[in-house]
Amino acid sequence: MKIIVVGCTHTGTAAINGILDRYKDAEITVYEINDNISFLSCGIAMCVDKTVSDINNFFYSSPSQLRELGVNVNMEHEVTDIDFDNKQIQVVDLNNNLKKVDTYDKLIISTGSWPIELDIPGKELENVLLCKNFKHASTIINKSVDAKKVAVIGGGYIGMELAEAYAHLGKEVTLIDFNPVLLGKYVDSEFSEQITQEVLNNNINLALGQKVESLEGEGGKVTKVITDKDTFEVDTVIMAVGFKPNTKLVQGKLDTLGNGAVIVDKYMRTSDENVFAGGDAVTLDYNPDRTKSYLPLATNAIRTGAIIARNIKENVHSHPGTNATSSIKVFDYNISTTGLTEAECIKRGIEVESVLVEDNHLFEFVDGSEKQALKVVYEKESRRVVGAQYITKAFLPQTINVISMAIHTNQTIDDLAYADFYFLPHFNKVWNIINLAGLKALR
Repeated sequence: MKIIVVGCTHTGTAAINGILDRYKDAEITVYEINDNISFLSCGIAMCVDKTVSDINNFFYSSPSQLRELGVNVNMEHEVTDIDFDNKQIQVVDLNNNLKKVDTYDKLIISTGSWPIELDIPGKELENVLLCKNFKHASTIINKSVDAKKVAVIGGGYIGMELAEAYAHLGKEVTLIDFNPVLLGKYVDSEFSEQITQEVLNNNINLALGQKVESLEGEGGKVTKVITDKDTFEVDTVIMAVGFKPNTKLVQGKLDTLGNGAVIVDKYMRTSDENVFAGGDAVTLDYNPDRTKSYLPLATNAIRTGAIIARNIKENVHSHPGTNATSSIKVFDYNISTTGLTEAECIKRGIEVESVLVEDNHLFEFVDGSEKQALKVVYEKESRRVVGAQYITKAFLPQTINVISMAIHTNQTIDDLAYADFYFLPHFNKVWNIINLAGLKALR
């Protein structure tokens, strides 16, 4: 069985390792446009503020490791065309411009995503930076040394993390977002207000509800960001407004959504039975509202790669869907979310109710007791849980995972009321905050 993998970051790496675990005789060839694989871009901000000193720590695999496993690895090779009818690809070696044709029995598309670039005047100016891959990360880290006035465009997770990293370095930081609510994609207003105050308390200038219209510069370098409401003097701009599927290669050949995301079935097969796709290039079943959605996350990429490996010869293991469970640390606060916010449900016409509970995570007489808040969103009629948000200064990362599992197993808000959780005064209270949410909803 000859397998070609196009693109080898998270999905490709996971698929290769999984295939080799099961099929020792598999002949795997990789074509990767970059000179590296497996870079965890979620760690870029940690390198900017020196939380992690060496950016190379964010690689968990390498071309040499794959070659030792018997994989034919071709770095800095671009696949320029795919002939699905004849199972052929056209490839160009970017080092010498040599072209060749290769064939496959099974093909894995793991081309990932690319940052959305605002189509505005001045975007080509020096020090206007993107944030996605290792090359971007290296540039951002190197230029952060001399940066003084930084504008981050985009108030999602990446934008927020970079803004905080620059603030830790003592830079003058402005965070600009079209959304009037900070992290509005992930949390409702109750939580956003708390996060917003924390950000302002840490000297980040917020320009929310503003549309960036242009960038201006002098001597070829960016000096100003112009929005529909204000002008900001800068020497560095980071565009972090989101991602789009990097799937131009298959447009018009495989079934896709309007945004270009490849449509796959529950076994990660595309509309061509011999072609699989995963990660940021594809749609996934979104459990909260049971739609096909585009949800680019490293967790989804690795899982889809592993599932492709299981199904490369025959349908063995279906994808369970995703809840887009994620988390972010904003200065002293740990925030985690899963599923839909109440605001997003209203926007989609889903009738929901919600419950918000606040409590200390330990008994008040125990040293280190911190406040915590949990909001759970559930369908009004069925009472099925469809989302949750959790915030605290304590380190309790598993709380949101419990809610994610509740969504995954179609549990109701009432099921949470008397769910069995451990208790010990060192760790928590008799009633877990998840129980409290269920009990409040019952009342």
